[in-house]
Amino acid sequence: MPLATVILILQCLLALTLGLTLLILISLYIRGAFRTPVRYRVTHGPAAGDKRFPTVLASLSNSFLSEGIVTGFWSTHDQIQAVRLEAIGQAEQTIYFETFYMTPGRRATEFGVAIAQQAAAGVEVRLIVDAYGTHTLPQRYWTRLQAAGVQVVFFNAFDWRAPANFAGRTHRKLLLIDGKIALVGGAGISDEWDGDDQLHPWLDVETRLEGELVTFLEGQFMQHWTYAGREAHLRPDTFHTDPVQTPSSFLITSGNNPTYRFSPIRALKENTIVAAQKRLWLATPYLLPDQDSQKLLIEAKQRGVDVRLLTAGAEQIDKKYVYYAAFELFGELLANGVEIYEYQPSMIHAKMLLVDDQWVNTGSANFDSRSFFHNEELDLSTSDPRLIMEVEQVFQTAFAVSQSVSLKDWQHRSWWRHRLIGRLVGFVQWQL
Repeated sequence: MPLATVILILQCLLALTLGLTLLILISLYIRGAFRTPVRYRVTHGPAAGDKRFPTVLASLSNSFLSEGIVTGFWSTHDQIQAVRLEAIGQAEQTIYFETFYMTPGRRATEFGVAIAQQAAAGVEVRLIVDAYGTHTLPQRYWTRLQAAGVQVVFFNAFDWRAPANFAGRTHRKLLLIDGKIALVGGAGISDEWDGDDQLHPWLDVETRLEGELVTFLEGQFMQHWTYAGREAHLRPDTFHTDPVQTPSSFLITSGNNPTYRFSPIRALKENTIVAAQKRLWLATPYLLPDQDSQKLLIEAKQRGVDVRLLTAGAEQIDKKYVYYAAFELFGELLANGVEIYEYQPSMIHAKMLLVDDQWVNTGSANFDSRSFFHNEELDLSTSDPRLIMEVEQVFQTAFAVSQSVSLKDWQHRSWWRHRLIGRLVGFVQWQL
């Protein structure tokens, strides 16, 4: 090849690289990536046991108050999937399901067979699945479901006309049956939760609820359904639930359309931390608190609160690079007495926040920027005694098989993995 041709090709490649770099920088500038971050600070508020607390928390986090009862709680993957399939099999009128993650395998096959059978039997079945989180499933999987009568919507598929919008995902895991039963949790439809030869099944949780709040959750589902261009078709019995005895109050935080300046999920988590007086136990697979969240956790410890953070270990986590970025942030927390535990038997995917003996939060949202600022999430918070007891038991069992991280461990962390990779990944923490 003549030298002049080689030079021309290199010049073209350089021009293309510079052009793409400039385009990316302009896009980031337009989106405000270089502006000074808003410092979200909360200093005082009612305690979790204060009767004003749910109303205050709802107003600060764009949440909604409703009522219902807990009719089931599970913390093993086999149980969670079995309960979902059982609920689907008992449906008589409607099955609405929204999820982020599905992969090829036994769990997806079982789920597909169950909903296809119900659709063929005349039950109205609607699925909202995330376009990115389910991309590994072949088209034939969806074709078979649609042939059986299942209606499928892919949430936020990539659009070349608005590529930046692809960052917004639905991270919810919600199953609604006949407008009477809701199952809310964090588990995907995937064999990954079953573990492997080295690791036990993942730790995740699922809550079954009945009562008025199911009506609200149906509305949340319909909202996403119409956003996808589908018709809601609200029948007279769509938003009707049977009354339940002695319901508890529930706070529903959907995290719709989070922005740079306001995140309902972040406001929910941080204002809940401020309310802690005796105990603050937090579980999340991806522990990536920003400066404000770190400060609130440290302040809770300094006022005498038992602050414990439960997260995934280096050998168990499904995203190693996230672990390195998270571990790099542990130093200040550990130096101020915050206890951090890494779950050893397997990957922990449960999202739980327990405050004193008065308040519990669980659902789909992780303690990271992606859940705060990008995802459409679904969290439930309540003072319901049964759910508090169930979550406390999961925590106690998990702590017993977890390894605590010491400040010495952090100080002797790897230069290559934790310090270098962790800090590099930390630069894009916003997207993790």
